[in-house]
Amino acid sequence: MRSTETRSFDSPAGTIEAVVDGDVTRALGIPYAQAERFAPPSPQPPFSGPFRADTPAPVPPQPSAQFVDQLLPSMDHLQVDEHCQRLSITVPSDVRPDERLPVVVWVHGGSYVLGGGDLPIHDAHDLVTEQRVVVVTVTYRLGVLGFLGDGETVPANLGLLDLVEAFRWVQRNIAAFGGDPDSVTASGQSAGADAIAHLMISEGARGLFRRAIVQSAPLGLSRGRARMNRAMVRAVGSVAADTSLDEVLERQALAAKAGGRYGLAGGMPFGTQYGFAPLPAERDTDRAWRSVAPEVDVLIGSGSDEAGMYVPLVPGLRTAARSRLVRPLLRWLLVRPLSEVIYGRDARRFADRHRATGGRATVYRLLRHPSVAPVGAVHMSDLPLLLGGRSAWVGSRFVPERDWPEVERRGRAFRAVWAEFARTGRVTAADDETLVFDRG
Repeated sequence: MRSTETRSFDSPAGTIEAVVDGDVTRALGIPYAQAERFAPPSPQPPFSGPFRADTPAPVPPQPSAQFVDQLLPSMDHLQVDEHCQRLSITVPSDVRPDERLPVVVWVHGGSYVLGGGDLPIHDAHDLVTEQRVVVVTVTYRLGVLGFLGDGETVPANLGLLDLVEAFRWVQRNIAAFGGDPDSVTASGQSAGADAIAHLMISEGARGLFRRAIVQSAPLGLSRGRARMNRAMVRAVGSVAADTSLDEVLERQALAAKAGGRYGLAGGMPFGTQYGFAPLPAERDTDRAWRSVAPEVDVLIGSGSDEAGMYVPLVPGLRTAARSRLVRPLLRWLLVRPLSEVIYGRDARRFADRHRATGGRATVYRLLRHPSVAPVGAVHMSDLPLLLGGRSAWVGSRFVPERDWPEVERRGRAFRAVWAEFARTGRVTAADDETLVFDRG
């Protein structure tokens, strides 16, 4: 951060010195938990002195991903550290100590192997300033280090346990930043949204958030994964506490290859595992979600053409998609059916079950990519409308510069809908060119 102006927040975690960045103030890279490799997290002890929160959270160890490099600006400048359990808080710079603003806790996506809470595309400036909310972005363990284990020698779901600790930290400390601990919304996209759906039924997480926004969660891939997980554990073999990160990622690649043999689920081989802490057995998940439904308001949905993001990344399909005659066939025979199986169908089922057992759920459908031309809403189409801002998105293949005025125009309305839900648990906005809603 270039700014040298700071503001101190006195919290139960200790005094935290945040950086004033114009009309927002950022407390960056705050440790919320600590853990050794392959060990469950424990709460971060209070700081003995002021903690200067001026450095973004590191990203967890992760493989390079060609498709991410093709779509987004380079992230090579970010620090990598497997001890990544950190969160960052963005508040309006004029927030008063006695305010109790709605809190949105953002859990990033990336197939449980990529990303980090403080990537530029997750900058919450516009959401915070326009809607006067507090936004917390969370970084957690990924891949072999966070979402694979046999439950005996290596615990499963370590990344999910990290997230439970992050939400506990928010409950204890967010009031010191002007946030309302009784009005916390867990929000995330893709794997981050899948994690939030599973946090709803995680042991120790009950009561940590009042609302959940589940964006493009691949819920269609979450069931029947036990056999694949066992094959992946065998492929990894033994990884010790002192195994180098390079070798860890090499073993992770072996696991991903083993998972790739298991059909659609192998497209996201890492993920939550039922029957290991903090999750119930798979046969008990339906009952668990029914039990918690009256306690959590849900906004859930997906884009019309989620799987279309991957078409340009497959050489044969990329060539076919250039043909005006073939493109509609690809959309209706491949993209739409895959989008429905992985994202759309199970989102509606989730909402139906939630409503049937006393919960309040709104289902949304994103209709268009944020572009000038009318293009279907592929995976990640919602992100530029919510987070990041111009400097993060413009110039990427995902948002060409010519499209930014359209993103800016539609993004303001999109953020207003998300913030209204965070405040009230309801969506009152009318359907428009971007979003349509089923309120049940």
